[in-house]
Amino acid sequence: MKTALVTGASRGIGRAVALRLARDGFRVAVNYSASEAAAKEVVRLIEESGGSAFAVRADLGVLEEAHALAERIRREAGVLDVLVNNAGIGASSPIEQETPEAYDRLFAVNVRGLFFLTRRLLPLIPDGGRIVNITSGVARIAFPEGIAYSMTKGAVQVFTLALAKQLGPRQITVNNVAPGIIDTDVNAGWLRGNPEGEAYAASRHALARVGQVDEIAGVVAFAASPEASFITGTTLDATGGGNL
Repeated sequence: MKTALVTGASRGIGRAVALRLARDGFRVAVNYSASEAAAKEVVRLIEESGGSAFAVRADLGVLEEAHALAERIRREAGVLDVLVNNAGIGASSPIEQETPEAYDRLFAVNVRGLFFLTRRLLPLIPDGGRIVNITSGVARIAFPEGIAYSMTKGAVQVFTLALAKQLGPRQITVNNVAPGIIDTDVNAGWLRGNPEGEAYAASRHALARVGQVDEIAGVVAFAASPEASFITGTTLDATGGGNL
């Protein structure tokens, strides 16, 4: 059985990706930072459906924990066929309001942790493996409301491009999946039960609606599949036509 690691998999897009990859036959490592109960619930759902999964805690903003996560994958699986770098934090502000502490935390989790976790895991990824990085539509549009967050996603896009070139001879593909505004717990405070918020979100998308986590999971599953073997170094835009 092939193994996939999904970071930030206890809720939202990561949870949906973990469940989808399990349905596709992967043994899934469900990484989480804070909610052990939520991660174990994902594992339970996978196992009840006949799949295989295990939960592993690591705050990717702490390098020692990112390294420990890589070591756990080495011990548990030995080989990692698919890495989905989904973990991230989205809280951000306009430039006038951003604090050095919040800025540093954004880059620690969204960029530094992703970078060094991937580096530690590279020896475990076989020829023909897959790396999928979750970025955002804000990497291609102006989003001054969350400028530092947008910068982190731009950094990941550059990382993807360079790593795809490096790993291409081994037939390892490296791609981004860029969601638009998705109905997740992170957005719940301003989106769910708020007709004005939902109308605003829908207005940003050409499809005139809010995206669902399963729709993003489907794109990730494609990027992780054999069908995507000739796609690398690019972004699969899953924004519903955001800001066209």
